[in-house]
Amino acid sequence: MKAFVATGKATGSATGKATGKASGLVRRAEVGEPAQCADEVLVKVDAYSVNRGEIFRLEGSAAGERPGKDVSGLVVQAAPDGSGPAVGRRVVGHPASGGWAEYAAVPTGALACLPESVSAEQAAALPLAGLTALRLLRAVGAPAGRRILLTGASGGVGHYFTELAAAAGALVTAVSSAPERGTVLGALGAEAVVERIEQARGTFDLVLESTGGRNLPLALSRLAPRGELVWFGQASRERVELDFFDFFAGPVGARVRHFSYADVDGPDAPDLRTLVRLVAQGRLHPEIGLTADWSRTAETLDDLYERRIRGNAVLTVS
Repeated sequence: MKAFVATGKATGSATGKATGKASGLVRRAEVGEPAQCADEVLVKVDAYSVNRGEIFRLEGSAAGERPGKDVSGLVVQAAPDGSGPAVGRRVVGHPASGGWAEYAAVPTGALACLPESVSAEQAAALPLAGLTALRLLRAVGAPAGRRILLTGASGGVGHYFTELAAAAGALVTAVSSAPERGTVLGALGAEAVVERIEQARGTFDLVLESTGGRNLPLALSRLAPRGELVWFGQASRERVELDFFDFFAGPVGARVRHFSYADVDGPDAPDLRTLVRLVAQGRLHPEIGLTADWSRTAETLDDLYERRIRGNAVLTVS
């Protein structure tokens, strides 16, 4: 079968800034069909999502490694241990790797079945970004009435979190450097959309920071007393410098906490089912900024790195 594999060619520099083309990180190759473990189904992949963060992972991958964590498709071989969906079921999955391929082996604990009302493209856009947003919302507790500042809101996580949090009663100010995103985020329920943190009005009970660099201390300064900053990404790839005295002279009782979407005790399947149900009910709307044939996977990495795609990039496997 055909699949995209890592070339092992790093594009980064010692500063963490990309110095080459992200498209050079992968190539399409002929590989063996994945061997199933006892609790894995074999999925004929119809579509997969490519996430900007996967570029950074590819920069450290050895030649031949198989990327891909977001897939949707059709079960063509059931799990040998009898768990999971039967042959012929449409599913969305979140494997650890290997999703950018014609076939993928996916653990049954990382699958959800799809109703006919949810397309393969919509489903493929859900796992990584959707799980992150859903678990981020869960981690910060009841959002109703709380003022939330969200940085890096242009991507899939920001899109999903804004819609989920606003629907739960939060007052979300989204930071997006792309003016055209303001209309979209506003339609999803954001109370305000600003291009820079400095433009946000007032202080916030909760700050969700995903860009790093100079933005993190700026965002921290916008906390209300006893507020909390949750650090869940560093998309700028720039070093963060926090001044000890500035921090303790700032909001009284402020806290900084790290968040990882992988910090869960159980399988992904229940949360994937929640995301699918919300989409089917019209309460969550995947934003797909690009749909293209999977032959364009390498070029899509360049587009994502240069932020030419807003929302999710979905490739269909022909």
